[in-house]
Amino acid sequence: MSNLPTTLPAWLALLESRHAETVINMGLDRVLAVKERLQLSFSCPVIMVAGTNGKGSTCAMLESVLLRAGYKVGLYIKPHFLDFNERARINGDLASDEVLVDAFNAVEAARGDTPLTYFEFTTLAIMKLLAGAGMDVVILEVGLGGRLDAVNIVDADVAIVTSVDIDHTDYLGDTREKIGFEKAGIFRAGKTAICSDPVPPQSLIDHAEAIGADLWLMGRDFNYSGDKQQWNYGGRSQRRNSLAYPSLRGANQILNATAVLAALEALKLELPVGAQEVRTGLVTVELPGRFQVLPGRPTVILDVAHNPHAASALNQNLGNMGFHPYTYAVFGSMHDKDIDGVIAAMSEHVDHWCLTNLPSPRAASASELAAKVQIVHARDVANSSERTINIFDDPAAAFANAMSRAGENDRIVVFGSFLTVAGVMAARKSSLH
Repeated sequence: MSNLPTTLPAWLALLESRHAETVINMGLDRVLAVKERLQLSFSCPVIMVAGTNGKGSTCAMLESVLLRAGYKVGLYIKPHFLDFNERARINGDLASDEVLVDAFNAVEAARGDTPLTYFEFTTLAIMKLLAGAGMDVVILEVGLGGRLDAVNIVDADVAIVTSVDIDHTDYLGDTREKIGFEKAGIFRAGKTAICSDPVPPQSLIDHAEAIGADLWLMGRDFNYSGDKQQWNYGGRSQRRNSLAYPSLRGANQILNATAVLAALEALKLELPVGAQEVRTGLVTVELPGRFQVLPGRPTVILDVAHNPHAASALNQNLGNMGFHPYTYAVFGSMHDKDIDGVIAAMSEHVDHWCLTNLPSPRAASASELAAKVQIVHARDVANSSERTINIFDDPAAAFANAMSRAGENDRIVVFGSFLTVAGVMAARKSSLH
């Protein structure tokens, strides 16, 4: 054991090298075995959040409101943009390298000869860290699907499914009904199960009823109403009026915020939260890369929209922004996404495409993306005269090109894979230093 890494970067490098050899094996047996050896359990309420889109926003709002209410809050959220530490937050602060290394050591000791993927290993480590940190409440974001995700080795007191749409079809199935069943796998008998998708798949409802979960559905058990200035929440036994809209921009954030208030209503005896804490928490919440508008000109928007559902929400948000003469898109994507659907959803607002390769074997090449954009342009003859398509080796180069061409009243939208947004964030960070 003495030759184990002593720093976080060295640990992550080791896990990545192992990960190349550990095939993604959909199943929880190995993770459960290591969980037992770690004696991993939580002595506080656990809120788990799954969904195709909106998971990160929902987790961030829950954390913000509960911190405002004075609770000690642990959060596991992913992926990260610049530092791995972003995945583990204790009372709103990133976990230190030291506590993460301690947690990695604990998992390695308990693992024995059980192989774990990068995601399984780091999930166990961060859960171990949060379980031992004396929290009042822990919020866990599901990675992929739900039923077979490593996070699902824990029984959540409240489980939220935000939205159900088509993504990760290789693993989860190619219909909303199949995917809904996978997401519903985080529900537990006798525990609160919340779905904020306005049109939930029947498979999710059926599974919740079959296992005896306490299912809360948008429009049936909780809902919202509002005007341009403010909104109201109505639940089973709790109303909250005159709320400010969440500071996270975008059309779907009100659905996410409503699910947050339903979760807080379900936990109101264990974790009471006052009206002012809800208001302040929603107004001050921050989450990088979710329709994040950077200060300065030209306007730069960062958004990790990487499936058609998220891209159409991003397109709608762009349409609500007011006039910009030209829009430049910095776009890179993983190969297994519905790239045609994403491009089609965004083509209405994009004049100039800056397409980028990404540092992952799973990424689509910039030239593949260009071919797909050209097909969309060919269909959309009316707008094609001034449009341009360029390809770049990395997101930093694509972004630099967009910045050099954009006028101060134009806008640049950086979207697609997390790696696209992270590449631009890193480039901006290094240029500021």
